[in-house]
Amino acid sequence: MDNVELRTYNFIDSLQLQMASYMCTISKGYFPVAGQSCAIVEIAPGIEINRLTDVALKSTGVHPGIQVVERSFGLLEVHSDNQGDARQAGQAVLDALGLEETDRMKPRILTSQLIKNISDHHAQLINKVRYGNMVLRGDTLFILEIEPAGYAYYAANEAEKASHINIINVTGYGKYGRIYIAGKESEVLVSKDIVESRLADIAGKE
Repeated sequence: MDNVELRTYNFIDSLQLQMASYMCTISKGYFPVAGQSCAIVEIAPGIEINRLTDVALKSTGVHPGIQVVERSFGLLEVHSDNQGDARQAGQAVLDALGLEETDRMKPRILTSQLIKNISDHHAQLINKVRYGNMVLRGDTLFILEIEPAGYAYYAANEAEKASHINIINVTGYGKYGRIYIAGKESEVLVSKDIVESRLADIAGKE
């Protein structure tokens, strides 16, 4: 497909309990469950994600969980109990685009904030618009803003792998992605360090 930009290409080997449950709250497709593997693709322009969804689903036995079709950007998430199927679906998309994994954009962190000992009313403001767990008074809150947006799902999943935190909200489509993670300060600090390290290790175009 000519003139399609590969913004995000990512493979998640094992969805964590919170992350899988969170994805179900925003999914309009088939719900993933913890332990499944998934491939995430984000492209521009967005309308082309429809053809890539067709390619992925016809290539192997995966299920579509999230599909977002915007004018500028499109996002697709497919998942399977079988890691090989998820990888094969992702590779089929790359083949259809005539691209390699390293043709994706390298993630760029725009904001990385820690807010310690969060207040009651601040927590309530966040809880009114969250799809995940609740942030509570006294928690430490980690906010990450990233470009491209699709890497937000990977970042939140890696945070949950690394420490005992609560996923509050994840936005993985649009111009920028964001994650909100809360919990004990020591646990949140571990997740922050791991997320930043994992994102820095992703190879791609600047």
